[in-house]
Amino acid sequence: MADLGLRHASVVYQADPDFLTQETLRLNRGTLTHSGVLCIETGKFTGRSPEDRFIVEDGRTRDKVWWGSINKPFDEAAYFRLKAKVLDYLDGKKLYVREARAGALASVSIGIRVVNEYPEHNLFAYNMFLDPSEGVAPEWTILHAPDFQADPSTDGTRQGNFAILSFSDKTILIGGTGYTGEIKKGIFSALNFLLPTEANTFPMHCSANLGRGGDTALFFGLSGTGKTTLSADPNRALIGDDEHGWTAEGDVFNFEGGCYAKVIDLSEEKEPDIWRAIRPGAILENIVLNEAGVPDYTDSRITENTRVSYPIEHIDHVAAGLRGKNPKNIFFLTCDAYGVLPPMSKLGPEQAAYHFISGYTAKVAGTEAGITEPKAVFSACFGAPFMPLHPSDYADMLMDKMRAGDLNVWLVNTGWVGGGYGVGERIKLRYTRAMITAALEGQLEHFTEDARFGFQYVSECPGVPAAVLQAKAQWSDAAGYDAAADDLARRFRENFKKFEAGASSAILAGGPKALQSA
Repeated sequence: MADLGLRHASVVYQADPDFLTQETLRLNRGTLTHSGVLCIETGKFTGRSPEDRFIVEDGRTRDKVWWGSINKPFDEAAYFRLKAKVLDYLDGKKLYVREARAGALASVSIGIRVVNEYPEHNLFAYNMFLDPSEGVAPEWTILHAPDFQADPSTDGTRQGNFAILSFSDKTILIGGTGYTGEIKKGIFSALNFLLPTEANTFPMHCSANLGRGGDTALFFGLSGTGKTTLSADPNRALIGDDEHGWTAEGDVFNFEGGCYAKVIDLSEEKEPDIWRAIRPGAILENIVLNEAGVPDYTDSRITENTRVSYPIEHIDHVAAGLRGKNPKNIFFLTCDAYGVLPPMSKLGPEQAAYHFISGYTAKVAGTEAGITEPKAVFSACFGAPFMPLHPSDYADMLMDKMRAGDLNVWLVNTGWVGGGYGVGERIKLRYTRAMITAALEGQLEHFTEDARFGFQYVSECPGVPAAVLQAKAQWSDAAGYDAAADDLARRFRENFKKFEAGASSAILAGGPKALQSA
């Protein structure tokens, strides 16, 4: 710690979950639920602040990072000045320090030292990262000071909070925010830069599970599309719920040692694995408790982004070593609030690359302030805020994987059918599970080409009524469907314009065709 410049701090090192829970209670920074689970509030920030995430521009990153509104450059000298201020702020405090590892495959893992101002964030690091490799010194440092406020006029930040990655200094500097997700997403961003450029490994914002026969499945999707829910299958072993790597040798491995799941409207019936994982050792975030300490998962007064983190061992079925081999099926999950996309479609390599780069889903009214109607959201590679390289770099790696093996890619609409939000209804979870099971078991043989989007949609599936599989037929107004579908196709093409310069003609051909109606 002295090497960091923390010569006067007292250090709580590698503390166990019970101690960190009691410390959090002692400092009045959390409460216990009726079942003994720690419940905390993260303060002003109940989610990430993407506008305040930066990457230090230096000799290592200048010509590699895809700079823009997502990957915003930060001056190297300003970074070191701000880091010195954060260290000066932390020095003399009681700090909670943990050494850990990101990456379940030892050959491409990185060692981490996490320095936290408060115990609940160190408990989060315990839940989310893996045990450190014996005899391996930490390569990266995370400095987390939630109560430190930067001065934008002198520090170069946008406002008081910030999350800054320095690849040359191997440090993630976080200040002004108590949202725990900034910790894990910082390391994810680092690996998304390091693995493709230095380890020939494809980093993925996805969940993954393993069948009894050893077949690996991947589930890509933005928040709210069902990534965690659908990968938690009682008939398959969970590799991980959020972040993975895929090596040139075919190994798929979890970056993390835990899960960080949304719990808004959580129920035991719909998501039994997550429900049972919420036991002592887990951390609930921004949940409203009743007088008896019982969580109300339907209450969004604090935020819609209510969360739980827990060690992956809280899940009953976990893959050995958090690893699998070459996937056979990849699922792109999208919550289409316009009710346009079919429930499940099969994609060719170029179509898969196009939809991977697009990363489409939609937000609905009420999920964020100011959203009063469905809003299309495109997040490249289903995780743009964490992808330092150009999206086509990751898409090319996906296409190479598809061409090298017997791999199926499926586009799954977990959103609305029979009409858009407010008219139709969200597709039943049991139907989506039935389609995914059928795909995993090789039972899908009947497809129909969608003239507008070009992909082959599933037209017959065991356990799913044929009418449910027909996107247009479910609408009572065929002309209304055409208008909505044309509008969504246009949104895809408009969004993709910013990627055209870096995409091949084959990838461009994988997108929606010309408008079908006036």
